[in-house]
Formats: sequence, structure tokens, C-alpha cells
Amino acid sequence: MKKNKNAIVIGGGLAGVEAARQLSKAGIKVTLYEMKPTKFSAAHKNADLAELVCSNSLKAERIGSAAGLLKAEMEYFGSLTLECAKLSKVPAGGALAVNRDEFARLVTEKIEADENITVIREEVTKIPDADAVIIAAGPLVSFSLAEEIGKLCGKEFLSFFDAAAPIITFDSIDMTKAFTQSRYDRGGEDDYINCPMNKAEYDAFHDALINAESADLHEIDKQKGVYEGCMPIEVLASRGRDAIRFGPMKPVGLRDPNTGHRPWAVLQLRKENKEGTMYNMVGFQTNLKFAEQKRVFSMISGLENAEFVRYGVMHRNTFIDSPRLLNNDFSFRTKPNLFFAGQITGVEGYMESAASGIMAGYNAAAMLNNTPKLKLENITMMGALANYISDPDIKDFQPMGAAMGLLPPLSEKIRDKKERYEQIAKRSLDYLTKVIL
Repeated sequence: MKKNKNAIVIGGGLAGVEAARQLSKAGIKVTLYEMKPTKFSAAHKNADLAELVCSNSLKAERIGSAAGLLKAEMEYFGSLTLECAKLSKVPAGGALAVNRDEFARLVTEKIEADENITVIREEVTKIPDADAVIIAAGPLVSFSLAEEIGKLCGKEFLSFFDAAAPIITFDSIDMTKAFTQSRYDRGGEDDYINCPMNKAEYDAFHDALINAESADLHEIDKQKGVYEGCMPIEVLASRGRDAIRFGPMKPVGLRDPNTGHRPWAVLQLRKENKEGTMYNMVGFQTNLKFAEQKRVFSMISGLENAEFVRYGVMHRNTFIDSPRLLNNDFSFRTKPNLFFAGQITGVEGYMESAASGIMAGYNAAAMLNNTPKLKLENITMMGALANYISDPDIKDFQPMGAAMGLLPPLSEKIRDKKERYEQIAKRSLDYLTKVIL
């Protein structure tokens, strides 16, 4: 190994501390920059590293869940945040929840005690020059650094607000009611699934939609023009009974094979990944509460038993268009010594951010030490997330958290969902046992 190689990590959140730890474990000297307490974002209050802003829950521990599987995979890499989470755990049923102040204190102590890591408390306004740089600045990245990232990526590849439609699994769509067809039979028949509605179904859905309860917006989200050009479906619906029927639910150019007629209204579902295991609800960006999305959107014909991989969200969330910019090792395609990690890459959630930090740190260290990089197969949750954020086939990129719908189906059909998910998890961990030394 060449001596005196240096790495810089920007951001002391969950992704940043995991990246720094992976570099340190590989013998790399790391400088970790964190702007707190010199400067706080609108959401941060605690000067410690790895502050949990929204919730103290790190989601389910059960191995047969997406969140539980992700944690189990992270254990193979000696996750720092999981170690500290277990030490600061509070009762939360089947979830891993923590005393957030104790959690942040423990992470900070362990990072500051690491002889390979130097923590500098100041804002980074320029992308620095180093043998390896990892940008893990988070969704509330400072304006100055966001400007620099925008220059690097191109302004068209940097989003400052997240307006995402829900995503559901293909297996949960009732294809006896839905049908595949492009408008006017213009090709790409398998790209879209159509959920038709008659007038009575549409009217009931419309009434439920405009009366559903919306989520509260944080103060940082209450800015003029935030959602200009990406209006929530419930807001559009409130403008008149036919507003969405002449908008995202227009039925023109489509014919329901079950009736032989054009439907009164149609929800179109578009493939979210090339495997066709997930579909996006086209034009359904929304600010409804998650429970309300489940209740109201399940009224749509064919979605009565819909399984939501991701609910729609609308909030500030700075992220890059990773499928155009990053490799699946989290390196920047045109600058191989630059890596991104955390929510800025389009992974959504605490543990997802931490997992991306593990992968970015591991691969930056591998680059510096001239050892093989970590490229996990899609059957792992970490590999599936890495492949999702780097998949150029995804055209309308939006953040994604851990979800079983990201993983390929088993070769054998298992009807019981609990058993199926447990076998999917076993497949992943059996694979990791063989490939991780």
C-alpha cells in the first residue's frame, strides 16, 4: 500500500461516520468534516455526530422484513451505527429504537477515539482535493456546498425538493382487473399497466381523495414555489371533479379488454425497474399521510391489495440524479476518486444512508489500497439499493428505501408472505456468508 494516502469525508451523519469507519478499518487516514456546531441546518440541534432528526426509530429488527434484512447485512461489515444503536436501545416492540442523544454521543465518542480519524468542525464550501473524497452531506446540505455539487453534476442533475409518487409491487396488482396497453397502441405494451375505473368508482375515489388527511409540512418545507410544477394529486383533484380525469387519469387512447370500451378514468402504472417487479403510480405525487395513501389508493380498481414499496412524499430532500452520475460502488462516473453516500445519493432512510456509507467507504478504501471493490449482487438489500441508485434505465429517479420489492423473486413460488420474505432474507445472508471474509 502506498503510504500517506489521505481521504476526506464531508458530513458527520450516519453515512459519513460509517464511511469514515470503513476507511479507518482499511488503514486509511481520514479527515471527517462536520459543520456543526459552527453552523446548524434548519433541522439540526445537537452538536454530536449522527444526529437523528426525524424519528428515533431505525425500523423493524425482524429478519423477514426489508429493514431487518438490511441491518443483518450491515452486521457483516461491522456497522458502527448498529453497534451504537444496540447500546442506546429503548423499548419499541419489534423495532430498533434508540435514545437519540445517547446514540449520537456514543457515535461521536467512538469516531473521535479512532486514531485514524481526525474530526474538523467547520463548513466545507468547496469540494476538496484528496486521494479520495466522499460527499455525505445529507439532504439538508448547505447552500454553498450544494452550489458546488450543482456545478459538478450539472444543475439539471440536482434536485432540491422531493416530490415522489408511490411505488407498488407488481405481484400485488390484480391483473384480472388491470391490463397492459400503451395509449393508441403505440408500442411498449409491457411498460404500462392500466387500472380502469367506471364513473361510480371514480366518483367515490375522488371524494375520498379530496377529503383525505395530508401530512404536516416542516417549517423548512413551507417555502413559496416548493411544489410548483409538481402539484399533489389531492390538490389537483380539489380543483374540480374532472380535473384529474382530464389530467393524470385521462383514459384517452385506451380500451379496457374486459368491457371493450374506454374507461371513465385510468390510473397508469409505469415500470420502476427493468425487472418489472415494481411499478410507479404515474402523476400521483402526494402529500397525504401514509395511512391515507393506503386507504384511498386501494380504492382504485386492481389495487385493492396493493403492497406499497414506497409511499408518496413531498419535502425538501437534496439529491443528485444518481443513475446518470454514479456507479454502483457509489463512485462518480467521471471522477473515480470522488464518492457520494447517504440520502444525497437517493437512498431514503437512516439505515439506508448508513449502509451506503459503508459501501462508499469500503470502495474508496479498496481504490486506495488497490484491492477488489465491493459489488454485491441484487439478491442482497445493500446490493439492490446500490444497483437501484445507479441504474440508467430508471428515467424519473426518486429516492428509495429498503423494500422487499427491490429484490428478485425466489425461484420457487411461496404463497405465505412471511415465509417468502424469510427465505429471501436467508438467500441474501447465505450469499454474504460466502463472499464476505
